[in-house]
Formats: sequence, C-alpha cells, structure tokens
Amino acid sequence: MIVLGIESSCDETAAALVDDGRRLRANLVLSQFDEHRRFGGVVPEIAARSHLTHLDGLIAEALETAGLGLGDLDGVAATCGPGLIGGLMVGAVTGKAIAAVQGLPFIAVNHLEGHALTPRLTDDLPFPYLLLLVSGGHCQLLAVEGVGRYRRLGGTVDDAIGEAFDKTAKLLDLGYPGGPAVEAAAREGDAKRFRLPRPMVGRPGCDFSFSGLKTALRQIAETLDYPLSRRDKADLAAAFQAAVGDVLADRCRHGLARFQELTGAKGPLVVAGGVAANQALRQRLESLAADQGVRLVVPPPKLCTDNAAMIAWAGLERLRLGARDPLDTPARPRWPLDELTPPSPDAPSQEPVSP
Repeated sequence: MIVLGIESSCDETAAALVDDGRRLRANLVLSQFDEHRRFGGVVPEIAARSHLTHLDGLIAEALETAGLGLGDLDGVAATCGPGLIGGLMVGAVTGKAIAAVQGLPFIAVNHLEGHALTPRLTDDLPFPYLLLLVSGGHCQLLAVEGVGRYRRLGGTVDDAIGEAFDKTAKLLDLGYPGGPAVEAAAREGDAKRFRLPRPMVGRPGCDFSFSGLKTALRQIAETLDYPLSRRDKADLAAAFQAAVGDVLADRCRHGLARFQELTGAKGPLVVAGGVAANQALRQRLESLAADQGVRLVVPPPKLCTDNAAMIAWAGLERLRLGARDPLDTPARPRWPLDELTPPSPDAPSQEPVSP
C-alpha cells in the first residue's frame, strides 16, 4: 500500500510517498524561510501563494524520486487542519483533485495526528504511549491509545512553546526562524547568569505556561545596555532555554504518572513537533526518561518539523482501518487533536491488521 502525503499547513510545502512497510519512498520539503524572513514571521497570504506556485511541481518531483506514477497510488492524504486556512485549502484541493481523477480514497489528515503517529513510522512503536507535542502553535501532553484515540492530559494556558522561542528570538534580535536561532545563541551562553522563573513547576497537573517567562526575559533585557551585546544575547538565550527545559521535564514527570494511572503502562515518552528538533531540550528529556526508567522516543529532526511523510503515514494508518473522507471535507484552521475519532466505531487500540 502506497500513499501520497501533502502538507501545506504553514510555511513548508511538502510532498511524500510512504508505504505500509514504513519506507519513505520520497520525502520532499520546500521551505519558505527566505520569503518570510524580512517580515520576522509567517505572512499567511505569501505562504498560500507559495504553496500554490510550488506544490504541483513538488508532487511530480516526489513521484519521480520514488520511481512511481499516480496509477501506483492506493490513496491520497492531505493536511486539512489545523493551520493557516489559505495554505490548507491549496493542499486539500490538490489532494482531492488527484484522488478524484485517479479514483483513489482521499484521507483528510489532522496535522497534529501526523506528529502523533510519526514514532510508529520511525520506530514501529505500539500503542499506548505518552506524547509531548511541542511546536510553534501547540504544547500538549496526550495519551495516545490508538489511531484517532487521544486523551489530552494538559496543554498550555497561554503561549505555545514554539511561539515563545520565536518571540524570544525577536526580542533578542537573533533572526528568523526563532527556534534554531535561540538554540544556536544558547550554545555560546551562560545559563546561570540570569535568573528566570519556571512557570507551573511543582504545581499539580500537566498544564504549561510560558507567558510569564517571556515577560521576565523582556524585563531583564530592558535593564541591560542597548543594543544588547552578543554575550548578553547568548546568556539570555541560554537562560531561557534552560528554563524551558526545566518546565518540560517537570510537566512530563507529572504526565508520566497520570499516563500510568490511565493506561497501566509506564511510558514510553514520545516527543514530536518542531521544537523536538532542539538538541538541548532532547538532552533534558533524556535525563528525565532515564530518571523515570522509561524509554524516550524522538523522531529524526527532519520528521519533527513539518513534513509530508507524517501526513502520508497518518493517512495510511487510517486507510488500512477503513477510513475514506468525502471530497467536500472542509479545511479547518482549528481542529483539536482530542476531537478526532477512530476511523471506524470498533477501531481497536491494538495494532491494526494490514490488508
């Protein structure tokens, strides 16, 4: 079974081909960083126009890379939410058109489910597992019990972690994209020079908060000479990143305990989403996992950031459980992961049987 995946929810145009042997036949991503850099963030209209310009060619290139034609496909999966509505519509309409012309099943994929199921593509991970989903727009802890079966244990009460990294980079004038810029600056910094708060640490539950951390960082920066020196920027970035690491470790500790109460399973802990590419945060969570005696699973960096391989795989998982979405399925800018349902009423939480 071979599925074409299309991703266009934000500022990466992506196409991929994945089969049920967990092989990536092709995985192409066209970044729009250069188009948005001068604005310091993603401009939705520019993103949508770029998807429209490049998506058809990228799909053709993916098919050529895989040595396949449209007639070799068993299904088409496209991100239909959440994300920027203009980009979502470009990808969804393209996927529906291919499915209609070829007479193939169309699968409307939730972008977050793509991230949630990636460790099953990369590590053949069985259900259940605890997922820390960290990206530009999302920060959640979820119990993943099956395809379409997600229980939210906690989430951010204000800003997402990726957003906090982006705003920190902008405050410190580190450039765009913010996450990699903060990580690079932090490597040269002293995390102990500035004292920053650890919001929510020590509190019950699994919720997150990053707004106060950003405010504290800005207040410290305003006490320093302007413009900030390279050393000041590096030390502030390092202090911010260390604080985030402590928050994630504390919240995941609570999440592991709650996950075991709900499922009877002790881990594993999976980290997915763009922020999972941050090596310092990975190391912090590796230490937590070792302390808790659980396995930590983090996909390769290229499959943590937005990509179409995860969309193809999520579509394949649903397709082999009998899912098929109508061609009038709408694109949705908001689509919470815990609102999804299994592909069929009796879809089991255990491993599905491949056709």
